[in-house]
Amino acid sequence: MAKSPLTRKAPLAGAFFFFAVLSFPLQAVCPVPGNLPTYKVRKVVDGDTLRLIDGRSVRLIGLNAPELARKGRKAEPYAEAARKRLDELVRVSGGRVQMRVGREPKDRYGRTLAHLYDSRGRNLEERLLVEGLAFHVAIAPNAALSECHAAAERTARQAGRGIWQRPPQQTPWQLRQGGFALVRGWVTRVDRNRGGVWLQLDGPVVLRVELKQLRQFDASALQRLAGRRIEARGWVIDRARRGGVNTKDSRWMLPLTHHSMLEVLR
Repeated sequence: MAKSPLTRKAPLAGAFFFFAVLSFPLQAVCPVPGNLPTYKVRKVVDGDTLRLIDGRSVRLIGLNAPELARKGRKAEPYAEAARKRLDELVRVSGGRVQMRVGREPKDRYGRTLAHLYDSRGRNLEERLLVEGLAFHVAIAPNAALSECHAAAERTARQAGRGIWQRPPQQTPWQLRQGGFALVRGWVTRVDRNRGGVWLQLDGPVVLRVELKQLRQFDASALQRLAGRRIEARGWVIDRARRGGVNTKDSRWMLPLTHHSMLEVLR
């Protein structure tokens, strides 16, 4: 399989829809890295968050599960299934999880960022991804398991499991609100300034790689993406809500946090 022009050292996770058929057993492919501390779980909040008995909220690294209903928004498809599955995995593990805290230990909400494993050393993020109950995401510097998580997602995607039963991708013109999204379109222009590298799509969406994140990409390959069809994933920001921003061509901004969040399609 060819390597992505967007990666420096990491092998290509695979352009979506152009990967080999994989035999992906459910035993641990993201094995537990030695002895890890074990913690008692008080509650599973949703498909990617749980609360420990010591009061800490833990956000699983490497995936984003569909959102439960909140603040007037309906639950996204498979949100409740993801929550129930994570709860089941924890219960089968005796209500305890092994935890490997990320290089960046907390998010902006104060949640602990960690990889979780069950009593048999199986990575819980991997199991949710291979069953099609979450999307793979990678945010540097917490990207140690991005390759095996991407492989798990590819297996679910090829098999049409869970969220992949119906294609969740959107075109730039289909976006209606901020939040997590998979966007597929053509790159019409590439610019670089003090704010980073900007990839303008064929619609009101611009992708942004901040300068501090640029080392996660092949910068010269990014510059050659004009005229290429891509698929990007991440948390879309509605720039129309920000004063002083010209949003005619780029109302929606999608920051790219790791090379695996951007795929070049053939």
